[in-house]
Amino acid sequence: MAQKKDASWIKLVVVLTAIALVAGLALTGVYALTKGPIELSQKQKKEKALNDVLPGFNGVIVDTVVSFEGEDMLVHKAIDADGNLFGAGVETFTKKAFAGRFDLMVGFDDDGVILNTEVIQAGETPGLGDKINKSKSDFARQFNNQDPATYRLRVSKDGGDVDAITAATISSRAYCDAVQRAYNVFMKVKEDYHE
Repeated sequence: MAQKKDASWIKLVVVLTAIALVAGLALTGVYALTKGPIELSQKQKKEKALNDVLPGFNGVIVDTVVSFEGEDMLVHKAIDADGNLFGAGVETFTKKAFAGRFDLMVGFDDDGVILNTEVIQAGETPGLGDKINKSKSDFARQFNNQDPATYRLRVSKDGGDVDAITAATISSRAYCDAVQRAYNVFMKVKEDYHE
C-alpha cells in the first residue's frame, strides 16, 4: 500500500512540474512576442504627446536627461532654425495619484508658459480620476496658456488656481504635482540653455 502511495505522489509531482514548465514557457513566449509591440506603441504615444504639447514646432528636438529630486526626467528641448530655445516637452510624473503613479508630457514655450499637457500613462479610477484625460473631460485644458510663475498649480481647495475634478481631488492634486515638477525642470533647463 505504501508503494502505491509513493508512486501516486511521484506521478503527481511529475504532472505538476510538467504543467508548471509548459505554463512558464507559454508566458515567456507571450512576453517575447508582445514586448516589441508594447515598446513601439509606448514610443509612438510619447511622440504623439510631444507633437501635441509643442504645437506648430518644426525645428530640432534635443533630448536631455535632468536629475530632479533624485529622479531622472527626460526633457525634449525644441530648438528653432536660429538655434534659439523655442520651448520644451517635459516627460513628467507624479507618485501622488490615486493609482500610485501617472506620467504626463507638458509643453512649455521659451517663457515657461504651458502650451499643452498630455497624459502618457495613467491608471486612475474610471469615471472619476480618469477625467485627467482630455477625452473624458476638459480638466487638463485649464493648464493651457498658463504661466506657473503666476498661476498657482494647486487645486482651489488648497489655495491654488486649479479647478479640481469633482470627486477626484487626489487625481487633480497629482496632476498639479506632475505639472509643477515639469515646470521646475523646464526652468532649470532654460537657465542652463541661456547661460
